[in-house]
Amino acid sequence: MQYISTRGSAQALGFEGATLAGLASDGGLYVPESWPQFSRADIAALAGLSYAETAVRVLAPFVGDALSEEELRDLCEAAYGRFSHKAVTPLVQLDERNWLLELFHGPTLAFKDVALQLLGLLFERFLSGKDRHLTVVGATSGDTGSAAIDALAGREKVDIFMLHPKGRVSEVQRRQMTTVLAPNVHNIAIEGNFDDAQRLVKAMFGDAQFADRFTLSAVNSINWARLAAQIVYYFYSAVRLGAPDRAIAFSVPTGNFGDVFAGYAAAQMGLPVARLIVATNVNDILHRAMVAGDYSVGELTPTPAPSMDIQVSSNFERLLFDLYDRDGDILSSVMSSFETSRALKLDDRAHSRIGKLFSSARIDNDAMSMAMRHAASEMGEIIDPHTAIGLSAAISADLAPDIPIVTLATAHPAKFRDAVERATGQRPALPARISGLFEREERYDTLPGELQAIEAYIAERATET
Repeated sequence: MQYISTRGSAQALGFEGATLAGLASDGGLYVPESWPQFSRADIAALAGLSYAETAVRVLAPFVGDALSEEELRDLCEAAYGRFSHKAVTPLVQLDERNWLLELFHGPTLAFKDVALQLLGLLFERFLSGKDRHLTVVGATSGDTGSAAIDALAGREKVDIFMLHPKGRVSEVQRRQMTTVLAPNVHNIAIEGNFDDAQRLVKAMFGDAQFADRFTLSAVNSINWARLAAQIVYYFYSAVRLGAPDRAIAFSVPTGNFGDVFAGYAAAQMGLPVARLIVATNVNDILHRAMVAGDYSVGELTPTPAPSMDIQVSSNFERLLFDLYDRDGDILSSVMSSFETSRALKLDDRAHSRIGKLFSSARIDNDAMSMAMRHAASEMGEIIDPHTAIGLSAAISADLAPDIPIVTLATAHPAKFRDAVERATGQRPALPARISGLFEREERYDTLPGELQAIEAYIAERATET
């Protein structure tokens, strides 16, 4: 399996190369040269398998010859052995058609663990025995940072620098990052929002001299290996609800489009996905793109669902690549124009193709709170604000009644205790595995949202190659 850039001019890489590189040298994102195909028999054969074994089957075509099957199995078993639920991503039935896919049983209580626990092991495996050191840089709107830090803390040949927007993540999210005191972990609170942090990370990759000097790599969902690992739970849940003999719909709370793009990838591979519902909060660039073909940056509004407070959704570029017939030259021009104007109008053909699989919903703060109250009083489940946005979109979805809808439960409600308590009157307790979080020492630095300041900070602390 080879990986090509969405912008067409970067060198194609194998799985190991794409994993270690993160972002392509031309500023694009790596995608598979072609989508692996799973037959009905292949999908049916996943029934009854453990999560780790399902991951081996789904990921093997993407990994190619970069790892043997046994090596991949060892990594998957190690990654998912740290989860608190034996099913790793269990399904919970809410009513006659709605289900939750609980993705928060990993060490940092968020769906990012499902991918990043494996990605950390892949980094370590691919660096083993090599005279090479990685400097991982990332931007987080809350959960990516803690999951990446947990996965990489203390690992040899890797330093991690994580940027988060100062004052715009929950206290639990912040402390899960800043109380990890491993010497290879560096937390940076920037003056600005998540889009500013994401822009700085991309600018560092675009600074060829800096990127080469410190061998930059990425853990955000711009890294293909991380996104590939998220494809697994679509297969795992769909098979348990009747696939391949039954089509399943998924409602996905999303800001950066990575989680829902993993569902798109599963559909391209042959999984019978009836609909992917893109659930956004009031920062609705994705909803506007789906409904009206208007992918234009608006004013960012802070909400009780901070992980979705995003206006530039990096992974949407991967979908655009397919919508524009995988023509890297065309997409490079489109993205260059977007980066200058902050506006993109999809042509009629591209917009019509979106509607074949995707729909969307814009959920405001009142509807989000109502969904949390409804889940608590009528369904017996306490859910976090992001999951509530997905559930609200699922409940209002216009789908045939015989199609089950799986809402991705992306975070444990205890990560957003204040918002949950305001909506439901119930304050979720922190799970035992993160008890004592508020007594631990914090360590982070606050910097202006300026490339020169961030690069100077990293240069003082990273290992040159």
